[in-house]
Amino acid sequence: MKTTAPRREGGGPRRRALVTGASAGIGLAFAERLARDQYDLVLVARSRDRLEEIAKRLREERGAGVEVLAADLTQAAALRAVEEVVADDATLDLLVNNAGFGTQGRFAELDIDREEEEIRLNVVALVRLTRAALPHMIQRGRGEIVNVSSMAGFYPGPFLATYGATKAFVTSFTESLAEELRETGVRVQALCPGFTRTEFQERASIDTSQIPGFAWMSAEEVVEASLDGLSRDELVVVPGNLNRALRAGASLLPRSIVRRAMAAASRRLEE
Repeated sequence: MKTTAPRREGGGPRRRALVTGASAGIGLAFAERLARDQYDLVLVARSRDRLEEIAKRLREERGAGVEVLAADLTQAAALRAVEEVVADDATLDLLVNNAGFGTQGRFAELDIDREEEEIRLNVVALVRLTRAALPHMIQRGRGEIVNVSSMAGFYPGPFLATYGATKAFVTSFTESLAEELRETGVRVQALCPGFTRTEFQERASIDTSQIPGFAWMSAEEVVEASLDGLSRDELVVVPGNLNRALRAGASLLPRSIVRRAMAAASRRLEE
């Protein structure tokens, strides 16, 4: 990995960012926006072919330095390899822990190996990469980490039990880190989007036909909210007025009612 930062067009060193899950959805939107903002990038995802296509386009269109790391972060050896890259990069300014997936259904009927993979990716990979990035950031007195959580982390999630629990972990973990990092110059953010037009729903076998159009956001809108939140040192970012209203409203209701409402909503998505 490079240890000296190249220069921006306007003078000053170019910033560096590493994005996981960068081949589609919110991760791809981060990569595109950061390249536009004159970051050099390290892109991580499973598909080397997709990453190479993205890297080629961003080099040509944005003049960004782009490195590609094809890795399945559910696999211990691949995760350790990416950890080493992060830990050795003394110039990394921004880490975006975006890689993740969800499963839907009755927990007792789901493939337990797939559930464990979900925990490894959504939780273990995020924790290990965050730990790898922090020492250099703390030493330099600056750096930013965005941990992509979800609105699902705010509520109990029947029929999305593992996914919601992993995202609750991500939000709590990030909030806790923020206090530990106070006065260090390093900032963290829990990004909690709601329904976002990505490949996530297809991978989770969620039928989205009954979700109204006004409930959706684009990946680009989510990234815009995240980076705007970073500029204002906002710790928990919930993109979209509707999502913020839903979070506020649900917080006023008894948890038993929220559980039942979430279960009913999840059943409709399975129909």
